[in-house]
Amino acid sequence: QVQLVESGGGLVQAGGSLRLSCAASGIIFSINAMGWYRQAPGKQRELVATITSGGGTNYADSVKGRFTISRNNAKNTVYLQMNNLRPEDTAVYYCNADRVVTVNGVFGSWGQGVQVTVSS
Repeated sequence: QVQLVESGGGLVQAGGSLRLSCAASGIIFSINAMGWYRQAPGKQRELVATITSGGGTNYADSVKGRFTISRNNAKNTVYLQMNNLRPEDTAVYYCNADRVVTVNGVFGSWGQGVQVTVSS
């Protein structure tokens, strides 16, 4: 199967920046879309941003203009640059990979989650 390993979370003051990374491991031929989702305490998981293999992006309205998603297809890695962070961005951030084509089949996968905490 496919394992997604996230890194880059932490504690930051409001107005600060963080960069999340997520690398997919395994014998991978291609990955369709990759993205980031987040879940705050007591709330449902919500989409933050997605990016297709061709570079097409989609953002939640709440992060437009502040967050930038990018990917390196050769490294099977997706990034989330988060600027001008707000306390309401505090959540566990999850990486997602859709339609990962491997030698063993096609899979979807989620990362284990990384905590982002923004203090006011």
